[in-house]
Amino acid sequence: MSRKTLTTEFAEKLLAIEYRTLPSAAVDMARQVVLDGLGVMVAGANEPLGVGRISIDYVRGMGGSEQASVVTGGFKTAMQNAAYVNGTLAHALDWDNTWYPLNHPTSPTLPAILAIAEHHRLPGERVIEAVAVAFEVQARVRLAATGLKTGQGFHKPGTTGIFGATAGAARLLGLSLPQTLAALGLAGSRAGSLSLNTGTMTKSSHSGHAARMGVECAVLAQMGWSASTDVFGPKGFFDTFLHGEADPGKLVEGFAAPLRMVEPGVGFKKYPSNYFTHRPIDAALALRAEHGIRGEQIDSVEVRFPPFEYVNRPAPRTGLDGKFSIQYATLVALLDGEVTIDSFTNQRRFAVDVEALLPSVKLVVDQAIPSEFDDTWAVVTVRLKDGRAPSLKMRELSGWVGHPLTREQRLKKFFAATRHALPEDAAREVLGCVERLDAQDDLLGVMSILRDARHCA
Repeated sequence: MSRKTLTTEFAEKLLAIEYRTLPSAAVDMARQVVLDGLGVMVAGANEPLGVGRISIDYVRGMGGSEQASVVTGGFKTAMQNAAYVNGTLAHALDWDNTWYPLNHPTSPTLPAILAIAEHHRLPGERVIEAVAVAFEVQARVRLAATGLKTGQGFHKPGTTGIFGATAGAARLLGLSLPQTLAALGLAGSRAGSLSLNTGTMTKSSHSGHAARMGVECAVLAQMGWSASTDVFGPKGFFDTFLHGEADPGKLVEGFAAPLRMVEPGVGFKKYPSNYFTHRPIDAALALRAEHGIRGEQIDSVEVRFPPFEYVNRPAPRTGLDGKFSIQYATLVALLDGEVTIDSFTNQRRFAVDVEALLPSVKLVVDQAIPSEFDDTWAVVTVRLKDGRAPSLKMRELSGWVGHPLTREQRLKKFFAATRHALPEDAAREVLGCVERLDAQDDLLGVMSILRDARHCA
């Protein structure tokens, strides 16, 4: 008898996750994930530079069977097309959630799950089950992929996220073990996305691509498509993408004991920008509030930060690029007293006050500050024209693991994300359905509301 491969053991473990055995904390977190994901999809449809508009128009032009809804699109399309566009919308504003090790767990996975669940009229319990599977699989691949560096080389949604999407889709479609192995093998050949494209529309499409491929890989495997049954073995994903810089045993070590969506948990973003900008933003907002700082008082700004070139963008090319600029995000927080979707429009990026002050924002790379996301901090100092120089060191990151947003804060985000596209009563209906997701017979009602939401970009 041949020896069981690590990939087979991994597939067996993901297929063993069932709704009826999920801890209540996982069920609750899955509901939170779905609500946050739907909110950022709606908001992403109206991304000011046109990510949503172009993505929706592109998929509309492709046609396809009316299987699953395009959020704010007003139409249905084939499952994989809906997964693509909704995944792109979910990441369009960089407002989708993240966790440790750094990854985007929702935008590559939830759109695939929603498309399949809507088309096959599956109940909310199955959606929760699939979310738990998708998150655990993506987390395990991310943990094992030790050579996958943040902000370098391959972007995570298109590499590890695609396996989460495929696993969630496989679970929803009821794939057998051989079919699941084939789906994962096929996903290995669909993986890939370049961090080089950060700051452009293409970055958002990495999540859309992963979601679409998750549907495709699972459906093809169900139809009998063949692929390697050992994608995580020799010459597989880890060897090819990471040149062996990996710890494959982490795929199964401690799998779902507890589920990583419960421990360490999931981070929910307050601001629609790269998570590394959030500590400087919080520091800037606190300084502005405490010292009554206004733009005309500012002489210069200094941000001390660990060595992380990904967000060192002193002159972002667009408002979208500004989401990945410590300098810009810190300045806009000081000037406006808030950071919202409108903070990252071209209009705000090239406004007179921003253009005047942005060259005076200096990022000081401090080698003494740890670069690990959990342990890092930022120090913001604002030098004022009257000689004062208030400064604040920010360690805590609200919304991150260990510092969760309250329900009130999460709902504030959801209603802010949907307010331009949904009447409040419709948004509240979505909220009610999602908070009772495990009691829903299907997702047709929720997806109908989101499909017909206003697309105004």
